[in-house]
Amino acid sequence: MTPLRDWLDARTGYRAGLRHLLHEELPAGVGWWFVTGSVVLFLLVLQLVTGVALAVYYVPAPEFAYDSVRFIMDRVTFGPVLRGLHVFGASFIVVAACVHMLRVVALGSYKKPREVTWITGVVLLLIIMVFALTGYLLPWDQKAYWGTTVTINIARSMPVAGDFFARLLRGGADLGALTLVRWYAMHVFLLPAAVVGFTLAHLFLMRRHRISGPVSPGAGEPRAFYPHHALKDTFAVAVVFSGLLLLATLRTPDLGPVADPSDAAYVPRPEWYFLWLFQLLKYFPGRMEVIATIAIPALIVGGLLFLPFFDRRPERQLLRRPAVAASFAVLVLGIWILTYLGVKDSPADAPSSHGGLIALAGEQFAEDPRCQQCHRPGGAATAVGDIRPRRDPEWLAGHLADPEVIAPGLRPPPKGGLDDRQIRAILSYVRTLRGGSASADTDPDSRLAALVFARSCSFCHRIDGAGEAVGPDLTHIGSKRDAKWLREWISDPSRLDVVASMPGFSERLSEREITAISGYLSRRK
Repeated sequence: MTPLRDWLDARTGYRAGLRHLLHEELPAGVGWWFVTGSVVLFLLVLQLVTGVALAVYYVPAPEFAYDSVRFIMDRVTFGPVLRGLHVFGASFIVVAACVHMLRVVALGSYKKPREVTWITGVVLLLIIMVFALTGYLLPWDQKAYWGTTVTINIARSMPVAGDFFARLLRGGADLGALTLVRWYAMHVFLLPAAVVGFTLAHLFLMRRHRISGPVSPGAGEPRAFYPHHALKDTFAVAVVFSGLLLLATLRTPDLGPVADPSDAAYVPRPEWYFLWLFQLLKYFPGRMEVIATIAIPALIVGGLLFLPFFDRRPERQLLRRPAVAASFAVLVLGIWILTYLGVKDSPADAPSSHGGLIALAGEQFAEDPRCQQCHRPGGAATAVGDIRPRRDPEWLAGHLADPEVIAPGLRPPPKGGLDDRQIRAILSYVRTLRGGSASADTDPDSRLAALVFARSCSFCHRIDGAGEAVGPDLTHIGSKRDAKWLREWISDPSRLDVVASMPGFSERLSEREITAISGYLSRRK
């Protein structure tokens, strides 16, 4: 192979390039703390590689985005592991980048002549955070949709230019197809180009000024990067990758119900690395919100960018830089406390109209022989019995109201048709199938209560965000009323309140139906 290597070197000069890359002299005493940069670089490359692999299957359109992610999870070989590496890798890279930055601060490696090297590193950290933010929307599930809605509302709180940036991020009046395409374009085109550019600039400046080395240089002669420190970098990268691969193998990334813009009952929760900022919003309500969304983050970013110009003394010992040490201690402790409070204050899994009582009723409505005529294994609509929707809600509602309009000649319209409440319930049930979940309550009394609520109560009352808000919300009615009171109220409200506007149901519902719904509501604590 020597002649081939000589030929290649004569035309490319690769040997000189390798010597430049691998044989840089490092100061004596460079230890394990200096592997953090290599770990960040490895994770960036891993994110780019796994992102390209996921993009092969992903479709950036609201009609297909969710299903394409579900396809990756269900049908692609090692798909869950691939998506796990990308999803959990985002958390790993945030942690690694923050640790690397704290190491630079602790050792004073941002000082003259490395000011610009530090600035490119801060910009890289910001790009990484925007990367995580733009990737949040791509699965197009409930968490992605409503979390992005909150993000755009935060952008809108910016003084003067807030509305402009909100429209720029949305791509229109509402969050929809243009929003998804714009965020996808940022995630797969703009941000990767920015990461590559700033990473190359950061590495170039690092090599130009050389690494700062330990605060107190160790004894001995400087050593070349290869093989001494290269082995440490390789070991650290192997440990981090092993942990990430183990997590991606043992835990499947979450994919909630498909996005539903009409489900305003959903309570979004951000990823843990943004939780401190969302917690901060709770302490600055109303007009003061701009302090949490703009002022404080801008102050933190500005302080980081100008740190080398605030701290100009050549002293690198952290304890001899009390202002810097105290500032970062307050910053780290504040973010940690806010994150802890955010985790503690986070509600349980947010209720959604996709599941619960309405979906349970829809499951039973879908068992109607008129539906089962086609939507069953071997039926006219599918050969495998998969009724997960591939259509938007408007198409499905039209099909349920009059199947022959959507598919002429398939079969005559159902006798009597389906009313609006039945259609909404079936749509809610089908969405639970699309989200990979099923109705939770399966005992006979709960199933009967679901039918009663969907047919007789949902046009006035809500449970878990499902239904209409004409009357009181019944989500937690059991904490106020017992089964006996509820039974009497449902049967004849005028007995308990002579001016009650709600009609009695003693003649509309059977005794068993009244018992089922009153018992169910009494358990809603």
